[in-house]
Amino acid sequence: MRDDDIATIMRAMGHPVRLNILRILATQQQGQCCCGDVTESLPLAQSTVSQHIKVLLDAGLIERKPHGTRNRYIIKHDRLSEVGIAFGGLLGGLAPAPAQQESESA
Repeated sequence: MRDDDIATIMRAMGHPVRLNILRILATQQQGQCCCGDVTESLPLAQSTVSQHIKVLLDAGLIERKPHGTRNRYIIKHDRLSEVGIAFGGLLGGLAPAPAQQESESA
């Protein structure tokens, strides 16, 4: 995963409302719901929820599926797995090795 992809995802996940939306989508019985379902779970206007959903869509963390006259939103689990691997690699590359930490604190 490229650095600009990681940065986009970090910005998308950097807002508590968007993290809440991901949690709501993850706990849905069918793994998907519409904007109205998410709005019912949050103390926000539908337009605000829609804006946050758009950021998650643009980051590739969720996808939209037409369902009649509405859209249903689904977490892209494969993308989240890629993000987890990328974050792990990024953080692992930034943190000093455990042996270095011990010698530096002594």
